[in-house]
Amino acid sequence: MAAKLIRAEWQGAILVCGKCSKKLGGGYGRKGKTSLAKALRKALALGKGRKARLGVVETRCLGICPKHAVTMIDTREPGRWHVVPANANVEALARGLR
Repeated sequence: MAAKLIRAEWQGAILVCGKCSKKLGGGYGRKGKTSLAKALRKALALGKGRKARLGVVETRCLGICPKHAVTMIDTREPGRWHVVPANANVEALARGLR
């Protein structure tokens, strides 16, 4: 039995470390209470699920573990990992990811 293929519109994915996000307990958005993944989804206005042009996925620990920041990887540039400090300007970050 062959695997079933499902089409997605993604051109890449943003991987956000779930452990960093959990340790930070938010840290982004206007009030500083939103997770980085959620703030990026809103700032990038991607759309829903597999129909979006870019996916934002919260992963397990990426092994960097910075203090007061979250590790993030853009799969379109896998050689460059980002350490996003708490209260960073997510709008500016989103402009750089487009």
